[in-house]
Amino acid sequence: VWPAAGPGGVGGGELAHVRLDAQRAWKHAVITEQFERLAKLSPEFTVEAAEGDDARRGLGWRTRIQLIADADGHAGMRKHRSHDVLALASMPLASAEVVELCQEWAIFNRKWTPGAVIDVVVPARADGSVVDLAAEAIVLVDGVPWRAGRLDSRTNARKSVIERVEVAGKTYEFRVAAGGFWQVHREAPGLLANAVLEAAGDIGDATVLDLFSGSGLFTAPLAEATGAVGRVIAIEGDDQAVKSARRVLHGAEHVELFVGDVARTLRDAGHGAIGGADVAVLDPPRAGAGRKVVEQIAALAPSRIVYVACDPAALARDVAYFAESDPGYQLTSLRGLDLFPHTHHVEAIAVLER
Repeated sequence: VWPAAGPGGVGGGELAHVRLDAQRAWKHAVITEQFERLAKLSPEFTVEAAEGDDARRGLGWRTRIQLIADADGHAGMRKHRSHDVLALASMPLASAEVVELCQEWAIFNRKWTPGAVIDVVVPARADGSVVDLAAEAIVLVDGVPWRAGRLDSRTNARKSVIERVEVAGKTYEFRVAAGGFWQVHREAPGLLANAVLEAAGDIGDATVLDLFSGSGLFTAPLAEATGAVGRVIAIEGDDQAVKSARRVLHGAEHVELFVGDVARTLRDAGHGAIGGADVAVLDPPRAGAGRKVVEQIAALAPSRIVYVACDPAALARDVAYFAESDPGYQLTSLRGLDLFPHTHHVEAIAVLER
């Protein structure tokens, strides 16, 4: 479905020649293999498609794309497993709104400075409403915002977008840096946040730990679910992301936000500032949480752990660490989410019980 991608073409679409159901079967096999090899477990689970992906043939899901200009100034992407840049005429994984903005600004037709990095960001809408591209979308060139197709030299030039996400019937607004981290699949923020909230269970009066909390995608609905009776403690290393979370959680006195390395913050705060936890939620980067973080979580003795992972091997390794920890934890459920169609990436949500 994307002839320009894969071996001989650009990266980012290495499975574009494989049928969608076969991609999910392959991803299921990858997760299964990692759990059998690293965690000595054979969990039963499925790899689920996000809403609308089958109808769109796995295309049109990216709300953020990053391009780079080749030696001739044409926008493209790096070649599959290479640093060489190949020019493109389109990006089929991009959402309809991103495609529209690229056409308006002639992203693929104009000449750029060779080596320039072009980020195109159009936030998704939880209710499916139309996005005002002029007011809401952003294009960054080497990290500098553009406006109406040219460099925006204003000192107050906008560098962030508003992402609206519906979780458990409530819509949350997150101001996220255009160059910062955010789930790129149009359905991923709502799908993941609702899944985490469901997996956390009844947390009305619980102390909930949210690690690698980012801009507060999980923190905000967890805070809503706990109310003033419970307590939510979020730890994130990116200062800009924590500032975004503070805006969303303004006035939520039962929420504490820590800025810093997760392992070091857990070690320093420990039983002093945190005390203990009933539920721990974590969404680490691709490398996973690692043994130190696992041991520090176990020391707080939560009854349930909800682990969101983008790398099956790191997840399986950490599940094994939790099994070996004191107290020990066992895997009670696992979900695979195909949030990166036509690529080898797959998301997973694991629930562990003490």
